[in-house]
Amino acid sequence: MYEHDVIVVGAGGAGLRAAIAADEEGADVALVTKLHPVRSHTGAAEGGINASLRDGDSWDLHAYDTMKGSDYLGDAPAIDTFAKTAPEEVIQLEHWGMPFSREDDGRVSQRPFGGMSFPRTTYAGAETGHHLLHTMYEQAVKRGIEVYDEWYVTNLAVTDHDDPEDRECHGCVAYDIKSGKIEGFRATGGVVLATGGLGQAFDHTTNAVANTGDGCAMAYRAGVPMEDMEMIQFHPTTLPSTGVLISEGVRGEGGILYNDEEERFMFEYGYANNDGELASRDVVSRAELTEVNEGRGIEDEYVDLDMRHLGEERILDRLENILHLAEDFEGVDGLDEPMPVKPGQHYAMGGVECDENGETCIDGLYAAGETACVSLHGANRLGGNALPELLVFGARAGYHAAGRDMKTAEIQTGLSAKSEAGDVEPPVTPGAIDSGSEDVAADGAAVEPTGVIENAVERERERVETLLEEDGINHAEVRADVQETMTQNVNVFRKEEGLKTALRDLREAREAYEDVAVSDPSRTYNTDLIHTIETRNILDVAEAITLGALAREEFRGAHWRAEHQERKDDEWIKHTMLAWNDGTPELYYKPVILEGDEETYEPKERSY
Repeated sequence: MYEHDVIVVGAGGAGLRAAIAADEEGADVALVTKLHPVRSHTGAAEGGINASLRDGDSWDLHAYDTMKGSDYLGDAPAIDTFAKTAPEEVIQLEHWGMPFSREDDGRVSQRPFGGMSFPRTTYAGAETGHHLLHTMYEQAVKRGIEVYDEWYVTNLAVTDHDDPEDRECHGCVAYDIKSGKIEGFRATGGVVLATGGLGQAFDHTTNAVANTGDGCAMAYRAGVPMEDMEMIQFHPTTLPSTGVLISEGVRGEGGILYNDEEERFMFEYGYANNDGELASRDVVSRAELTEVNEGRGIEDEYVDLDMRHLGEERILDRLENILHLAEDFEGVDGLDEPMPVKPGQHYAMGGVECDENGETCIDGLYAAGETACVSLHGANRLGGNALPELLVFGARAGYHAAGRDMKTAEIQTGLSAKSEAGDVEPPVTPGAIDSGSEDVAADGAAVEPTGVIENAVERERERVETLLEEDGINHAEVRADVQETMTQNVNVFRKEEGLKTALRDLREAREAYEDVAVSDPSRTYNTDLIHTIETRNILDVAEAITLGALAREEFRGAHWRAEHQERKDDEWIKHTMLAWNDGTPELYYKPVILEGDEETYEPKERSY
């Protein structure tokens, strides 16, 4: 068993920032990660980092844009904390050596991004995430932070109190990919989940193959509610053949979207009469798909993104990486011709419920980054707000887990924050095939920390042995069925019958998963085993997304419902919550907090 004060699961942007913060607080901290830190998906972020840095801008303007972008489903304490802290985090990055793009006068460059009232997006060419990741990894190395590289965390070590709010997290269980060992990790201070997104629940996604919702699913099964899982962002500009992201920075620099009739449709058809291509992502994605569905798409699939008019010098200076992506994956030279783009799954606004200090309802368990839902982004994330979220809330989770005395959180967590019961009628029974507390300690709530971890390790070893030794179907069949139904039925445009079809398909996939087995008997670098474990997590998050989508009967932000074509503020300014309850999901709601530090945010029509 390995022991540290703070264990950070995942070593992307949020994980690295949490680890650095815990180290700054004097904790013995370790990163446990299934990928080498610089292979984390944060490195694929292209566009930039929002922060109010210049005269004419302010934190409260950034906060207002974020709340408006969230379609008034964000929580004001999280939004205000974020907007106030983002500038100092960006300045800290610059002091650590982040190679930001700069103006001729030496100032860090900032450009416009969708939904922003001021050009506040700092960037490093079109490789901002890559440079951020390397800059912070350098800091981790400098500090001597221990990295358990290629250790895949498969479960949390949590006590089995009946009430999840009485449970304690003492560590986690991880599989050493290099040796095949399954070992326990004890955290005397706290465990921070920073495992990234869940894009592999869909088959057309900008997310890496490793983004399988691990942190969300582990916390959910341990008793932490998931929040607003139906709120999935579909990025408007991904390459049709692969889902590879084409940065919003292209549109921020002046890129133009055209349909098959060479019309600038964002203006021509009134989708966003003021901001055009720089409307928020949900607006642009719906516009593109509407063009395709109404017969104005190119090859009935995509639209064109044109940046030729920006000129070679500007493109090579600020967007060179985009040229390589378009050439490598679509055979298109962006200097001479438009690039084909269409919406693709990109980001989860929902996730593990936590407060503005990163704490969940389970003592000792934290979440940060895309794994978490503070809620900062509400129903829609603005471009350029993900990377500063990693910094702001990764740091806060790391500091708190390491024992820093911080302001008491205003956001409540757990079932005690429930304001009303949920009402949804799925066509099949959701949740585990056989309910039970398989993911919490089995030998009584009072067992001491070492015993909790040893029990969790033993259960995981037994599960892995079963997968390796028995015969069954390959997980890939199950995963493909999940991805297909999610992309078909839980995409940008959602209909009631489609959501119910998805739930039926997911139930069949769950039943099929009961018969999965791993054909590769090896104990080292067994990717088939890893992917089989990941597929269980994909099933859990996919079902949660779909249940939330069926329950929320309104059109808000990224959540579009054919049968409910208006935002219903009187009924739906509330968070959709889902608790696992030992395998029997419980839907309930808790209020959105609109009372901020300076003002109470009043819901207004969201137009661009």
